[in-house]
Amino acid sequence: MKTVSENRTFGGVQGVYTHASQACACDMTFGLFLPAQAEVGPVPLLWFLSGLTCTHENAMIKAGAQRWAAEAGIALVFPDTSPRGDGVANAAASDLGQGAGFYVNATQAPWAPHFRMWDYVSEELPRLLFNAFPLAEEAQGITGHSMGGHGALTIAMSFPGRFTSVSAFAPICNPMASEWGRPQFSAYLGEDQSTWAAHDASHLMRRRGFDGPMLIDQGTADPFLDKLRSETLAEAMTAARQGGTFRMQKGYDHSYFFVSTFMEDHVAFHAAAFGG
Repeated sequence: MKTVSENRTFGGVQGVYTHASQACACDMTFGLFLPAQAEVGPVPLLWFLSGLTCTHENAMIKAGAQRWAAEAGIALVFPDTSPRGDGVANAAASDLGQGAGFYVNATQAPWAPHFRMWDYVSEELPRLLFNAFPLAEEAQGITGHSMGGHGALTIAMSFPGRFTSVSAFAPICNPMASEWGRPQFSAYLGEDQSTWAAHDASHLMRRRGFDGPMLIDQGTADPFLDKLRSETLAEAMTAARQGGTFRMQKGYDHSYFFVSTFMEDHVAFHAAAFGG
């Protein structure tokens, strides 16, 4: 692992690091904020998964999460959204290829050799983080925005007991029935839709739900509501009698202005789940 940068902020350190990824067969970059409390012992970790076209930088710079995480004594990790670099497949469309990994393990050409973001986020990066930094593995939360909200929800529901809490900002809720899902799943996973269900939050909610508190924020002025299919997840939560809060925020769109407005709420939600 190599240090790209480390900057003091809110009493802690915002770092950016690169490492050779076996899962993605390329170098990967992530951001990690460690609060001042990490200087004396392990701290809880909140994962933030970003959306389409983003890198590790977008939420790290725009979400304003470090201030609230510093107050709560929580670390933040900002993984990249896909593999990158020479030899990594890409597409002209911004919703496929580099920047659009969809947090799945691709099985189809030309994506399969590198696009293994499920393994990267759920297995490889956690091993690196808990080995290299003062983080409390038993106190993890996960959140994300848009495509990252989809990843946060599906990963949280697929690893019972790993995450204390889960939240999301404008998540892609039903990709099996959405323009943000069907084309990408076809490209990455093939036409057998039985392989898609493990990466659909609404399907997973009806099937197994989440064994902890959940918070979803969605803007009513979001221009992508038809692609996000928020109502499908809300209906699935009701059918599953899932404990949680689903908030429709009047007048808010899909941007980081929306995310940063409610970031304090989300960090406080996870901090409460950690017992802090």
